[in-house]
Amino acid sequence: MRAMILAAGRGARMGALTAETPKPLLKIGGRYLIEFSIAALVKAGIRDIVINICYQSEKIKTALGDGARYGANFHYSEEVEALETGGGIFKALPLLGNDSFIVLSSDIVTDYPLKKLIEQPAKLAHLILVDNLTHHPRGDFCLAGDVLQRQAQNQFTFGNIGLYHPELFSACQPGKFRLGDLLIKTVKETSQITGEYYQGIWHNVGTEADLSELNAAKLPVELCNYRGA
Repeated sequence: MRAMILAAGRGARMGALTAETPKPLLKIGGRYLIEFSIAALVKAGIRDIVINICYQSEKIKTALGDGARYGANFHYSEEVEALETGGGIFKALPLLGNDSFIVLSSDIVTDYPLKKLIEQPAKLAHLILVDNLTHHPRGDFCLAGDVLQRQAQNQFTFGNIGLYHPELFSACQPGKFRLGDLLIKTVKETSQITGEYYQGIWHNVGTEADLSELNAAKLPVELCNYRGA
């Protein structure tokens, strides 16, 4: 199985921190933020990893290299302009192959066991859901068993971790679009997107305050020390 890490965005909510440094290269505990996602994938046995890049892309390629030191093989999907999450995945589909693949953001820190996603049955998508955030109280989805539904007030927020089949993008066109919009449309029209609620460690590093909080926190040893192969 292949995977993709979303790393093309500007990280505008980080303010001056990303003026000279792309958000994936900001550090928590001395590690690049994106390294938490890389390490989680390698730990799950996923070594062919696509990384989409746009903002200060050369700095990311220079910092990460070809993936060898992580025990992985990186494929970079370069965007002339940031294509949003959905457009970025669509552009990278030729690098991801014909089978289901995992996508996660470069700005999350979690202990969710990605190996579980490899075992999921073939649907259009399977999403990891977390508790609603203070800045997103209405959430994204509800669960009926393991099938996602969309309501006015939703119980859970999409945790930016998912398993996707290329067929999900079959009606999409090249260009800029949000993955969230595609997921909401598909959930409303089909029962082909499943999900699960995760209550373990999950942090979205969206602001300078989030970054400072995690740097001050004592993260579990297995998250901080794992360095790949």
